[in-house]
Amino acid sequence: RQRKERKMSVLEFIKVVILGIVEGITEWLPISSTGHMILVDEFIKMEMTPEFKEFFLVVIQLGAILAVVILFWQKMFPFQFKDKTKPAVKMDTLSIWLKVVVACIPGAVVTLLFDDYIEAHLHTPLVIALMLILYGIAFILIEKWNRNRQPKVARLEDMTYRTALMVGLFQVLSIIPGTSRSGATIIGALLIGVSRVAAAEFTFFLAVPVMIGLSFIKILKFGFAFTSSELIVLLLGSAVAFVVSLLVVRFLMNYIRKHDFTAFGWYRIALGIVVILALVVLK
Repeated sequence: RQRKERKMSVLEFIKVVILGIVEGITEWLPISSTGHMILVDEFIKMEMTPEFKEFFLVVIQLGAILAVVILFWQKMFPFQFKDKTKPAVKMDTLSIWLKVVVACIPGAVVTLLFDDYIEAHLHTPLVIALMLILYGIAFILIEKWNRNRQPKVARLEDMTYRTALMVGLFQVLSIIPGTSRSGATIIGALLIGVSRVAAAEFTFFLAVPVMIGLSFIKILKFGFAFTSSELIVLLLGSAVAFVVSLLVVRFLMNYIRKHDFTAFGWYRIALGIVVILALVVLK
């Protein structure tokens, strides 16, 4: 695919940095990264082809994923080297990854079947606003319901395959923009009795194959024929998302050890209302 090379202005670089910051913040907080990226793009209007924009908004998430892999390397890497020649398998870690595979199956099937339809019909500000509000209410109600309940699964290592599959079924909801992949999985995990910390950690594990898989699908559709400016956009956006994600993931893990997710619910509701009011005013 041949596309015309063009020079990038300073303003375009600033827009890419903004999108990278938004991705790094919203990928891990349960407030919908895709929804925020689409909404931000509505206002700053990146100068890129629709095909590359669709590709960029997904692949930039690899920068955020790399941050989680680095931060959780000891917990995610399934091998330990007792000496230089004989790596030992960490069975607890391997078990978690097998449960992640189980949790990924429902989302993979639904994405392959309906991804094109969802992108064509539901990537709109109104849908995003409604999902922000709906799941914001869900977070508030679930946290209120959970207030006097003890979690059945306190640690990530205690999750069963059945629990992982149920969380994976909830993740299917995130195919609709504005829902939030982390938000859907955390809501599902809280409902079935997983602690906040274990729910967040399982979300991080789950994000690695999910986002790599989605990016792979986009790469297959788009190909590798980038212009030099498109390559700069990808690298810059991903690098910014990586750095911001390092900070945000640390913040989130510290935050949920002392607080619940209610504040994120109120944020979602407020943002959804603002988007709907903006749609009405600008109509």
